[in-house]
Amino acid sequence: MKLIRIPFIALCAVFVLVYGSSFALAEEPAGKGKPESAAMQVGKVNINQSSAEEMAEMLQGIGPIRAEMIVEYRDKNGPFTSVDQLLEIQGIGAATLEKNRDRISL
Repeated sequence: MKLIRIPFIALCAVFVLVYGSSFALAEEPAGKGKPESAAMQVGKVNINQSSAEEMAEMLQGIGPIRAEMIVEYRDKNGPFTSVDQLLEIQGIGAATLEKNRDRISL
C-alpha cells in the first residue's frame, strides 16, 4: 500500500472548508447569554437599583471607581430623585451626564 503525503496546510484548508461554518462565531440566540437584571432592562440603567458593575458597563465615561461613588452616594443620601443629582458626585460633569442622560432611569 502506498502512503500519500498531504501537506499540513492543505489538510487545514480542507478542514476549514468542510467544518468551518459549524465553528463560526454566531450571535447568541435571543434570551441567552448574560441575564439582564431588572435594573438594566430596556437599555437603561436604574441608578437607584443597579450595581456599580452594571453602571460602569452601561454608562459612557463612568468607570468602576466612579460607579462605586454613585453607589456610595445613593447609600449615604437615599435614592436619587433626579438624574441631575449625579452632578454632585466628584468627577461627573455636565458633559458626562448629557452623554448618558438617555441611558439612565430612576
